Amino acid sequence: MFHTNLPTTEMRNPASYRIDTKSTLEILTIINQEDQKVPLAVAQRLIEIASLVDDVVISFKKGGRLFYIGAGTSGRLGVLDASECPPTFGVKPTMVQGVIAGGLPALTTAIESAEDNPEAGIEELKKRAFTKDDVLVGITASGQAPYVIGAMAWAQELGAKVGAISCNEYSAVFDHADHKIYIAVDAEIITGSTRMKSGTAQKLVLNMITTTAMIRIGKVYNNLMVDLLPLNSKLVDRAKRLISEVTACSREEAETLYEASNGSIRVAILMHLLSVNAEEAKNLLEKSEGSLNRALDSRGVVH
Repeated sequence: MFHTNLPTTEMRNPASYRIDTKSTLEILTIINQEDQKVPLAVAQRLIEIASLVDDVVISFKKGGRLFYIGAGTSGRLGVLDASECPPTFGVKPTMVQGVIAGGLPALTTAIESAEDNPEAGIEELKKRAFTKDDVLVGITASGQAPYVIGAMAWAQELGAKVGAISCNEYSAVFDHADHKIYIAVDAEIITGSTRMKSGTAQKLVLNMITTTAMIRIGKVYNNLMVDLLPLNSKLVDRAKRLISEVTACSREEAETLYEASNGSIRVAILMHLLSVNAEEAKNLLEKSEGSLNRALDSRGVVH
């Protein structure tokens, strides 16, 4: 009944057999029980993920960029994670980029045939001036998309570091990756519907990659987002609250610091805690590779 000579992502799941005969609550329970396996599967690959993140950090520190490439759900998740980095960490939109087979229309419309062209992935990377100093991460549930494989092979030949995230143990993308991240989520609830457990696993890993890399390059102070872009009134208010919380200054002082620092939370914090002007704070941040903790430690400030 359940074939084992298929990619893991295409196998049938015994736990959901006859799911169409179940009640709503029973279906939800089956889905939830299967979903609980995902973070445990991710936990088995922390060493591999850490190795990839370390290469991403090295790339960032020398001005390189992180590229995700995928098709369908995998591609959409890469674009999503990349798009959330600028507002969260205050980085340029080019620093983390998501490439999806079929381009922007594929974000809202299924363009399944787009993943069959290996040259298209390469051409897209060339358009974005991808270099050996950048990092490419191929995201694919089954690991067979030619669009992704072609781009990964080209990037590796170029000398760039390449990672692969797949939920199929025998994924073809692993043949072209320095960092092989196999997330063993097993068969999906609905056979082949990789937007479910596979997609959840990919989202968890992408969150980990960018968040950890940004922490490593100083975009987080303790557990606070101190380099967010205050692009709307809500974020401006959050920025001022962060300045007040970290420095223990009044709201009025935080507003003055915010203006004097040109909206830079990290600069404002250093200005207050070290009694320096904005220019001095910026210079100290650069010397400390963007890290508030290192900047404060260098001046012997207890914080």
